[in-house]
Amino acid sequence: MLRGFLLIYLLTGIVIVAIFGFRGEHSTGSPIEVFPDMVRQQKVRAQAPLAFFADDRGPRVPVANTVPLGYEMPRPQRNAPPEVSPSGAAPGDELSRQHLGFSVGTDYYNTGKMGTNWGTGFPVPVTAELGQERFNITCAMCHGATAAGNGIAKQHGLNTVVTLQDQRIRNMADGEIFNTITNGKNTMMAYGPNITVADRWAIIAYVRALQRSQNATAADVPPNQLAQLDKPAPAPAQPEATKK
Repeated sequence: MLRGFLLIYLLTGIVIVAIFGFRGEHSTGSPIEVFPDMVRQQKVRAQAPLAFFADDRGPRVPVANTVPLGYEMPRPQRNAPPEVSPSGAAPGDELSRQHLGFSVGTDYYNTGKMGTNWGTGFPVPVTAELGQERFNITCAMCHGATAAGNGIAKQHGLNTVVTLQDQRIRNMADGEIFNTITNGKNTMMAYGPNITVADRWAIIAYVRALQRSQNATAADVPPNQLAQLDKPAPAPAQPEATKK
């Protein structure tokens, strides 16, 4: 019994020495590694060769006609209307330049501030169609299609979503809303890295349209259309008596 145990112990020792004892010796073959851990990883190293590609180069050139994620091609110059130009600057001076899409300056267009105060007004032309598209993509899942704070995320437990129809939000300056979209607030994440500056202004314009549509009064209806609404509806046509 003891002899058998010693024989097994000896053979086990020989196996261990045979496997681990010669680790580090020079050899043309691949070493045997019982626990290689993360010594060799299947990944591309910077400036290192890689046999996966025919040219044996690891770093690859960008795919043709593509741009890095989060980058927008430069747009043509756009001038700010005089009535929304930052205080102390000549009309259009600060905004008459190329915008790369994301916040890169300290003017009203990029920060929402006129001096030290939140400004109101749109520094670039905006369209309701673009604002609606971007709002539905980025905002509607939380704030709802009518900005009432009843989006799908709210319905599934995100109880901190506020309604943009609240009087406090309706009275808020456009620039402050712009800052909230850019930097986030409370549990709302910052969307500055994801939404271009021009699209943020378009979203604000659409939010204003939603607020007006949900809180409109008779004074908001054009007089010619209001007169048509006041007209009594025509009586339904009576069917002719069936001839006998």
